Amino acid sequence: MNNKIHLLFFIFVTLLTACQKKQSVEEKKPSANIDSVAAKYYEQYLKFYPLEATAQGDGRYNDQLPINISKDFISEEIAFYTSVQDLLKQVDYKNLTDDKKVIFDVLDFTLKDRIERYAYHPQYIPFTQFGGLPLDFPLLGSGKGSQPFHTEEDYNNWLRRMEKFPAWMDTATENFRLGIQNNMVLPRTLVMKMIAQLRATEITSKNRNENIFFGPLKEFPATISSASREKISASYHETITQKIIPAYTAMADFLEKEYLPKSRNTDGYHAIANGKNAYAYHAKSWTTTNTDVEKIRKIGEEEVAMLRSEMEKVKLQLGFQGTLEEFLAHLKTDPKAMPYRSSKEVLAAFNEIMKKIEPKLGSMFSVFPKTGFEIRQTEKFREASASAEYVQGTPDGKRAGIFYIPIPDPSKFNITSGMESLFLHEAIPGHHYQVALQQENENIPKFMRFGWFGAYGEGWAHYCETLGPEFDLYTNPYQKMGYLSDQMLRAVRLVIDTGLHTGSMSREQAIQYFLSNVAYDEASATAEIERYMAMPGQALSYKIGSIKIRELRNKYEASLGNKFHLAKFHDEILSQGCLPLSVLERKMELWANKQ
Repeated sequence: MNNKIHLLFFIFVTLLTACQKKQSVEEKKPSANIDSVAAKYYEQYLKFYPLEATAQGDGRYNDQLPINISKDFISEEIAFYTSVQDLLKQVDYKNLTDDKKVIFDVLDFTLKDRIERYAYHPQYIPFTQFGGLPLDFPLLGSGKGSQPFHTEEDYNNWLRRMEKFPAWMDTATENFRLGIQNNMVLPRTLVMKMIAQLRATEITSKNRNENIFFGPLKEFPATISSASREKISASYHETITQKIIPAYTAMADFLEKEYLPKSRNTDGYHAIANGKNAYAYHAKSWTTTNTDVEKIRKIGEEEVAMLRSEMEKVKLQLGFQGTLEEFLAHLKTDPKAMPYRSSKEVLAAFNEIMKKIEPKLGSMFSVFPKTGFEIRQTEKFREASASAEYVQGTPDGKRAGIFYIPIPDPSKFNITSGMESLFLHEAIPGHHYQVALQQENENIPKFMRFGWFGAYGEGWAHYCETLGPEFDLYTNPYQKMGYLSDQMLRAVRLVIDTGLHTGSMSREQAIQYFLSNVAYDEASATAEIERYMAMPGQALSYKIGSIKIRELRNKYEASLGNKFHLAKFHDEILSQGCLPLSVLERKMELWANKQ
């Protein structure tokens, strides 16, 4: 009996010791490092999307052009995202610092969003009249885009990229056909615009002076020898005339003869297969919230009503007799709204705005970008069709951030288009502060330094417009009207985008609704509506992001009282770059608790 007891005791002790050893080994097993996971993710991501690497000045893949719309590519991409998700599961989230938790949350959101996107087969619509590789490729090949043309190797890299382009277009054609088979086709009005774009002289002409792809041959660097120039020119001429032009022509022919007859007369995503769920996904992806589509529309209607009321006040201030719609039409031709006679006067006016706000910036921010800033007139070759824009500088400071303003006719430059609000949005403190600080921040991983969420990035810039009164701007009624018009532009988008894609508003109704609230001509209004048709949900991001940032400011001004400092609030909003709004909200709650 005693021997049995001793044996059982021995077995018990042995098992207990083994369990303790196993537990000890598990405790010592290192968890995955979030910085390492993020770095590995982005390194591989750039191999999948080499054009993004090129845009960031990373030249390792400047000759690559993967067919990122092919079945095999998409399968590999989803498998890659899933593998990164497996690595994230090994990270000890609870023991991360608050800043590291933000990195985890952003990467987690990004992976889930990218995987979910493919559930709705975006490859069936490989490009539209508003975006996609066929529209980006000419700018890259012009010598004026992000593709470098400084050395002989640069020229050879682009040559290799051009050679891969026809295969991408062939896959796009097959994908469009799959879209026809699966009831996922574009509206007819958009297809007609695409056909015209693909047949443009700048793309299809064999004349070197007309075709944009011959641009790099006009300005060879001095370091390239005459013999090399001749060799490069011959190779470019052959590739452009034998591969690039035929690829564009073949796509135009396909769209016109085969796709256009199968395109749809409806305008929104509600009319395609699984359209309701697809639009709900796009709305969630662009706003980075779970806000219901119907609620978004109601927010838009409330914003439109409020802004119309504010516009009525300006109308009375200027003594205009008539309806608001008549007032908006009047502003397009009012000489007092167009006070400039030269481009220099317009640029000087923007520089005056910068001088006016500079003394106030110190009370609103305590962290400032190191990247330089410039105001420039948009180049003549693209000025006629360009919009005002911010082009980011480089993190090393070699290239400043540039606010481009097109001024094709200074005498028609209308300040009610939103001059002061435009500067706050596109320049300072809008996109320049947000983008420059993000790129300069080496405490966040590269995928965040160069990442973008529209609801945050455009939301921040749109919120900056509301700071005008604190900068002593909008005192001129025409400038005030410009600000209200900019706010209205983003408000009507909530109503129109949701209306189009749920089927409650047609293209024609959307154009009329737009024109009754925004001082645009019909051609510009139509282009806006067709943009929303092509990119469901994107138009929602501006106002939803802006409202969230203002909501957070109001909340903490009330709850923190004299412990609230606007500069600290703004610094914290911008401290880790673009974030999904849900992540931003958690981050700001932790910040408020520390105050």
